[in-house]
Amino acid sequence: MNKTVKLIFVLVAIVLLAFVLKYFVSANSKAIEEFKVQEPFYTAINTKAVATGKLNPEEEIELKPQISGIVDQIIVEEGDVVKKGDLIAKIRVVPNEQSLANAKSRIATAKLSFENASTRYSRDKKLFDKGVISVQNFEDSELSYNQAKESLAQAQNDYQIIKRGSISGGGSANTNIIAQISGTILEIPVREGDQVIQSNNFNAGTTIATIADMSNMIFEGKVDESEVGKLEEGKKISVVLGAIDDKEFPATLTFVAPKGKEENGAVQFTIKANVTIDETTNVRAGYSANAEIDIEGKDSVLAIKEALLQYNRITDKPFVEIQKEDGAFKKKNVKTGISDGINIEIIEGVEEGDKIKVWNKASEEDNKKEDEDKD
Repeated sequence: MNKTVKLIFVLVAIVLLAFVLKYFVSANSKAIEEFKVQEPFYTAINTKAVATGKLNPEEEIELKPQISGIVDQIIVEEGDVVKKGDLIAKIRVVPNEQSLANAKSRIATAKLSFENASTRYSRDKKLFDKGVISVQNFEDSELSYNQAKESLAQAQNDYQIIKRGSISGGGSANTNIIAQISGTILEIPVREGDQVIQSNNFNAGTTIATIADMSNMIFEGKVDESEVGKLEEGKKISVVLGAIDDKEFPATLTFVAPKGKEENGAVQFTIKANVTIDETTNVRAGYSANAEIDIEGKDSVLAIKEALLQYNRITDKPFVEIQKEDGAFKKKNVKTGISDGINIEIIEGVEEGDKIKVWNKASEEDNKKEDEDKD
């Protein structure tokens, strides 16, 4: 029995030893991992800032009534193109009973004053013709008569305005809403039968319609504080619309806000730019848009793929690994310049002809993608 157990242990030990020897042989026989290398190259690098925003008409106005009432008729529809002076809508005046009663009372009072001044004027005129009163007294009487006549006319006009909405208004008592500019009807927020409020010093009034000139469009967006210092008014930029991805529209920067606003922990500055829209493109107000702004550019600079850079975990300084003659790699600190997110300028640390280790697999995939795009 003891011999059998010993024999089993020996066999097990031999099998385990065979497995161990096989593992070490396999591990030592693996090929040494080889890294690809890339060389620095000369290229042009342009850094860009991207501002997100919207495309809006440069000239956009809201039409508001000058008198309160009810929307009696809407002549146009949203999307219609109108000219300056075209009729947009009609408002039917609904007079206030108290205001109407006050206007009638003012007419009665003004009529009494006019009748009294008229009687006095007729009497003084006869006396003046006979030479009984002086010129001064007659002129005072005539002035009072004219003032009373004017007050009566004004009271009657006020009554007509309160009742009909205009001095010469007819029985329908409509007041017209006229287009103040030529353009496109963007919005009509009211419907026939809606009550509207007049525009005055204490109330903005009800908007009847919004009109905009769609031939003059502007981009309104925001940029980060780290980039706003490099922007100048008059700079040429390009605008890409969210609804038209395959086309860029030239634009000119016209405004950079002098004060920023904090949004989500970052300070943002508003910018505006005039956008040139060709006649063949149909654009609409409120399109989402991105503006691409060239911040800085250099021609023919020594550069490498940014993915080749590595960073020291302690100092956070960039370095690359350069291949030596024996095939090994050595670390080399570098000084970098501008970057466009793909290529980065190398100021110091790397020379033309150096072979730089491709340590990041993502950089290899980027290179394959670039080659496919070129093909």
